[in-house]
Amino acid sequence: MPRHWISLVFAAILVSLTTASAHAEKPRKPKPALPAQQYPMHDTHPGEHVTISAEPGDSKETAPNTRLDYYHHGFMPLRVIVTNDSDQALTLDDARIHFIAADNTLIPAATNDDLQRRLFSMKSVTGTKIPMPAPIPSITIHHKPINKQILADDEDFGFQTTTVAPHTTVSGYLFYDVREIDDPVLEHAHLELRKVRYAATNNPLDTFEIPLKPSTEPKPSK
Repeated sequence: MPRHWISLVFAAILVSLTTASAHAEKPRKPKPALPAQQYPMHDTHPGEHVTISAEPGDSKETAPNTRLDYYHHGFMPLRVIVTNDSDQALTLDDARIHFIAADNTLIPAATNDDLQRRLFSMKSVTGTKIPMPAPIPSITIHHKPINKQILADDEDFGFQTTTVAPHTTVSGYLFYDVREIDDPVLEHAHLELRKVRYAATNNPLDTFEIPLKPSTEPKPSK
């Protein structure tokens, strides 16, 4: 290959890599949360004036725009939305938010360490090598460390606060390891929230149970 062609190819690859890197750095934010009552899957406690809803990220329309694809690594993304219409602040500091499968299997929300163990691969450490025509040596693309991407996703998509002020709504994404659950994972499952408390008195609210279902109806078999 002529030397000037080699230079052009090399320059094109560098431009491509720079563009991809710049695209990856764009901010990633969830859509603003609506009041919890406006989501199909919710549980309202009229006496406590609190509604909590769940939105599964199991479709293109509902999946969070995270840096990593947790869904295809066996984690179900669930956006939890808490609307406090009472005159007292709530705290989620002690909240237990569990996914309960149809067979009553209880699954706690995954920790960042759980996510890292599943998504870690040697490729993410050693990088991806792109072969080049001789005499140019191969190019190695170094990927961002998995743990840093998980932490960044948690900062952008997790709960920004565990306090729900009166007449406000807060939300955040949690991820549940559903690899061992038979499909359809969400069918006849529910989300259970215990120990949501009043911030001033630390008294717990009644348990919330949110029935879940797939975001999209399964296609009929031919």
